[in-house]
Amino acid sequence: MSYTVLARRYRSTDFDEVVGQAPIARTLKNAIASGRVAHAYLFCGTRGVGKTSMARILAKALNNPNDADDVAKAIMTGGDTDVVEIDAASNTGVDNVRDLIANAGYRPMRGPFKIYIIDEVHMLSTAAFNALLKTMEEPPEHVKFILCTTDPQKVPATIQSRCQRFDFRNIPVSDIAGHLREVVEKESLEAEAELLMQVARLGQGSMRDALSLLDRVMATGEKKLTLALLDELLGLPDRELTGRLLDAALAGHAAGALEAGDELLSRGTGLDQVIETLLGRLRDLMVFAACGPDTDLVDLTGEARASEAARAERLDAAGATHMIALCESVQRACRTSPAPRALFDAMLVRLALTERLADVASILREPGAGGSGRALAKKA
Repeated sequence: MSYTVLARRYRSTDFDEVVGQAPIARTLKNAIASGRVAHAYLFCGTRGVGKTSMARILAKALNNPNDADDVAKAIMTGGDTDVVEIDAASNTGVDNVRDLIANAGYRPMRGPFKIYIIDEVHMLSTAAFNALLKTMEEPPEHVKFILCTTDPQKVPATIQSRCQRFDFRNIPVSDIAGHLREVVEKESLEAEAELLMQVARLGQGSMRDALSLLDRVMATGEKKLTLALLDELLGLPDRELTGRLLDAALAGHAAGALEAGDELLSRGTGLDQVIETLLGRLRDLMVFAACGPDTDLVDLTGEARASEAARAERLDAAGATHMIALCESVQRACRTSPAPRALFDAMLVRLALTERLADVASILREPGAGGSGRALAKKA
């Protein structure tokens, strides 16, 4: 039997199941209940945030009022005769749209509406948009259009003005992590809470990307999914070793930071990946330093959260901001430098000097610092 990936098996099938897009789901649900359904909708948003799923759910709600299982399954799998899905990326020409318009004249076979879902609609040619325009302006009463796009700027204003537009936001990390937890339970597996949070973060607002990544972790065959397993699978820097690097830097111990950095690189992790991981960790420290350990702005749980909060007590927000700026600058420089390792090592030493530089700056800001500064200079 062929395997169905998680992103398809756990796709939302009802307005109440939609994750992260509750306002849109609620609006569409109320529009159907009140009989105020528009003839055309435009769903905008980045990949994996639920545009096509919402289009199918809307089509099912319109064409399957009695909730028949066979009709619902056909609509949700793209096999219903009255709900036609078109991939505009593969059908960009005017002839494809003319065929659609010609078929729109025929009444639906079993549902009240003939519904056209056009995915990646921005890929249509100018001629195809022009051919579609007249039908969208005065469509037959039995026709509904649902257009989905990741690039609404490329959809002509004349098309947009004939649609009700809904902008899908990136799904919050906490919502993705909650859904992943439900998926793991249904798959009869165990997973560390921090593993789920990390997968949710790596999804970058896309539920589909997060589920695809979770699928890869599950493919290892382990019954308990751990953060260490994810790091090994993706080649991410070891979290404990990265923590040791940060501890050395915060302690002003340049040699310790260099040794930890060298060990990370010796394990096969690339420079860019190490710096990117440091940026993420430093961002969490900055937020903890600025907002306190109970802030909701850091997506960490349990022991990992407690550990980072304790580490954040060793620096202030200004120091963390300086460290972030330094890492970001070196990351860009490494991509074009003939000696990226030298820049990386220099960055680690400068990170370890951060607190000392901050102390000097605070001394110079104190009343009478001008004289003190000159005195220090003379002594030096």
